[in-house]
Amino acid sequence: MEDFVRNRITQLRISKGVSEYKMSYDLGHSRSYINNITSGKALPSLAEFFAICEYFNITPVEFFDAEISNPYTANKAFDIIKGLNESDIELISLFAKRLKGLK
Repeated sequence: MEDFVRNRITQLRISKGVSEYKMSYDLGHSRSYINNITSGKALPSLAEFFAICEYFNITPVEFFDAEISNPYTANKAFDIIKGLNESDIELISLFAKRLKGLK
């Protein structure tokens, strides 16, 4: 589980396009804070874990859902889809199925 947390933070950070230093700074910590987590020297406290989820604009459930490689982007797409009418949502669903090779 510890490796998952470290790897997931790295994956999400890279997807967001921020350095370990910038993320540490944005979270209000020393420049080595995120590096200490991803290198295995430390793990975030529960409060800091929630802050990290908020930083990525995701829920803790989304953090632990390894099937979603970039939950931030998925959430943005979902927010757009929520504003569409039923027929447009169906078109997007059909298109997504075609992209995945589903019928």
